[in-house]
Amino acid sequence: MTSPATPPSPTTPTRRGYLGLGSNVGDRRAQLQAAVDLLPGHGVTVLRSSSSYDTDPVGVVLEQDAFLNAALEIETALDPLDLLDACKAVEQERGRALESSPDYVRHGPRALDVDLLLLGDEPFSHERLTLPHAQVLTRRFVMIPLLELDFDLVMPGGGRVADALAQLPLDEGVRRAGDPLTI
Repeated sequence: MTSPATPPSPTTPTRRGYLGLGSNVGDRRAQLQAAVDLLPGHGVTVLRSSSSYDTDPVGVVLEQDAFLNAALEIETALDPLDLLDACKAVEQERGRALESSPDYVRHGPRALDVDLLLLGDEPFSHERLTLPHAQVLTRRFVMIPLLELDFDLVMPGGGRVADALAQLPLDEGVRRAGDPLTI
């Protein structure tokens, strides 16, 4: 298990960003709420939550239960890789199988998925992480909660999220399921 990131000093500058949450195992809303509750212990301040959305599975494994998704606006002094590690630690605390585990199924059922979508205004590229997240502008279940938080959101390097959403086909089911998570 990844150890929690070292909390930044009070003088470390912070950046705003967005995380995507998803769950389709067990009490899905409780899993998403657990992420909100655990993130501060890993150096992440949760500022706001979108509503929650029931979404159809996408990707390789389509024969599985619907997901519950939400987006969070966050603030942190963590660098992108430390923030990624914090997200992965929260997933593991909630029972997510590691990619190296024999139980891991890419795009399969999962108790909790915490995706780092955007951090600050600059793109970031590393073998472990690309920001903005590669699927931000291709997945309705990511864009709809993000736009609820900031309808005028522009990706680093340009491009409005709302314009990208308008270009997508309507074949991916995303339905509002409930109120924002408790901050």
